[in-house]
Amino acid sequence: MAKKRSALSRPERLVRKSAADIRAYARTPEYKEQIAQLEAMPDSAIDFSDIPELTEEQLARLVRARLKPRKTPVSIRLDSDVLHWLKDQGGAGYQTRINQLLREAMMNAISRRKAI
Repeated sequence: MAKKRSALSRPERLVRKSAADIRAYARTPEYKEQIAQLEAMPDSAIDFSDIPELTEEQLARLVRARLKPRKTPVSIRLDSDVLHWLKDQGGAGYQTRINQLLREAMMNAISRRKAI
């Protein structure tokens, strides 16, 4: 008979995996086989019994996730007065404000193009 583990038993050792380990595993035949089996599985075969259904209130509070675009470092030359104005708007975070202003200009240009 197997010995029963008690709450005082020594916990198992933590296994550490690096990002490289995980990427390497994703290229193995075993991983690809598991993914193929999951993709072939019909939705009706998935067991959702341990996941509670969302209430109407919870569904009403859901917000669509907004993925942040990847940031790309660039070097930019600005007129001194423009830079001073941006920094005067709140000091730190002027680069974020530059990005916000450019994004607004981009969105306006896109919406104007769609309206034509």
